[in-house]
Order: sequence, then C-alpha cells, then structure tokens
Amino acid sequence: MDKALYVPDMTAGNVDDLVFSATLVPHRSLSRRGFLILMTAVALLWFFTGLFFWSLGAWPVAGFFGLDFLALWLAFKLNNRAARAYEEVEVSRGAVMIRKVAPSGKAQELRFNPAWVRLEVEKAVDQSVKRIAIRARDRLIPVGSFLNPEDRRSFARAFGAALATARI
Repeated sequence: MDKALYVPDMTAGNVDDLVFSATLVPHRSLSRRGFLILMTAVALLWFFTGLFFWSLGAWPVAGFFGLDFLALWLAFKLNNRAARAYEEVEVSRGAVMIRKVAPSGKAQELRFNPAWVRLEVEKAVDQSVKRIAIRARDRLIPVGSFLNPEDRRSFARAFGAALATARI
C-alpha cells in the first residue's frame, strides 16, 4: 500500500461483538513501479556521467558513481522493507487485540480486557497528536507510531469511541 492507512470496520453486532477493526500501515510515497523508474533514471544518468569522466581520464570517478548508486539502491530497499510492517487493532466487547507485524513477518499479539485498558493520547503544542498508546496495568503499548499526525488524530478519535462503546 502506498499510504498510511487505518481502515475502520464498524460492524458491531456480529458473532463476537466486534466494535472496531483497523489495519495500520506505514506511508510510502514511492511505489514499486516508481522505484524502478527512479533507479533506472539514476543508473542511466550516472552511467553516462561516469563515461564522460572516463573519457576525460578521470576513470576512478566512474567507480564512485557505482558506489553511490549501490548506496542509494540499498537505502531504498531498506526503506521499502520497513514498509512491510503493519498493525491490526480490534476492539470487541470481550477483548482489545493489538497485533504488530514486523517487516520480517514476525508477529506479536496482545490481548486485553477493554474494561482494564486506557487510551493515552499525547498532544503537541499545536494540538496535533504526537503519540497514541494503550495503558494496561503497568504496561504502555504504543499504537500507530508510523502514522502521520492527521491520521493519528483520526485513529485516536475512532479508537477511543470504540473503547467507550465496548465498555458499555
């Protein structure tokens, strides 16, 4: 996916009384196709610039262009790999479930009673949401840390309403 996203699914009343369901994914502005186009353009530009320097007798410059290209490619690959992480948040009348999936695919699932959790929203001076976390006893679990401030505010509002509904 190309955008930071939470997709609420307000399907209350189903078999397990699901009140809220959202999948949070990090925003990446460059798609796979965009990555290929960018890297092809950079490779061609640096190849011809390297050839120009080679023809002037400065052949070591061509090697440095190759190293620069490799470093740029590696940085984008690592960034795209990090984009594979996501979080699933579900609130039902019986449980709050947070499932965090790392870029490697390793998943961590946490479940709490909705009556025992508290949503903590830390705001900045300009009232944008800096951090969202769930406090369960002495544990503080951050949620949606990769969302942009507007998506964080929207998610916090919807998630808080879902917790209030689940407690009723």
